Amino acid sequence: MIRAIVTDIEGTTSDIRFVHDVLFPMAHQRMAEFVSQQQSREPVRSLLDDLRQEINQPEASADQLVATLEDFMAQDRKSTVLKALQGMIWRDGYLNGDFKGHVYEDVPPALMRWQAQGIALGVYSSGSVEAQKLLFGYSSAGDLSPHFSAWFDTHVGAKREADAYRTIAGQLGLAPDEILFLSDIHQELDAAQEAGWRTIQLIRGEQDPLSRHPQVQRFDQISPENMP
Repeated sequence: MIRAIVTDIEGTTSDIRFVHDVLFPMAHQRMAEFVSQQQSREPVRSLLDDLRQEINQPEASADQLVATLEDFMAQDRKSTVLKALQGMIWRDGYLNGDFKGHVYEDVPPALMRWQAQGIALGVYSSGSVEAQKLLFGYSSAGDLSPHFSAWFDTHVGAKREADAYRTIAGQLGLAPDEILFLSDIHQELDAAQEAGWRTIQLIRGEQDPLSRHPQVQRFDQISPENMP
């Protein structure tokens, strides 16, 4: 019996183009100014110290750190520090009404249906928890954040590593086979399956011939109550 559903964001609940065409360019444009203005204030000061440790340059200047962050963005590196700083920058954009978080139209009804069935809902994304809450809190369908009771980012581990899913299951207090993971990336689903989770792949375009997971195109094609 499925007692919790944990979903990815990019390509799953939301069009990946929103992230790459709206969010990433905004973070790139504003990163230098943001770091310059906030470097002596918490939590940015601690995050920059974490970045110095991550790159093993304890004396790196703010300008050097900005250059590193820009390199990370160009590489799409899953740096926890980068994701946290991006989330802070995006917060201003959401609050100022510069954009709304994209969600596919089939997502909100499914979230409401599953919540009504007593299924706990969570998010696991490489974006920071703050960025996740902003996207769903200021979404094109309104505030969807109350549907979710758990939020996970790379603090629990990388999305293609089974140990991350074991950690999440432990934090949820559920047996692995009581959790269903939704993602568009079969390597992430492979890791979840290795940890004992149930899996479904969201394919918004062409089928993935390399995947061994059940594939659907929309959230309304998912019936957790009927899964054996």
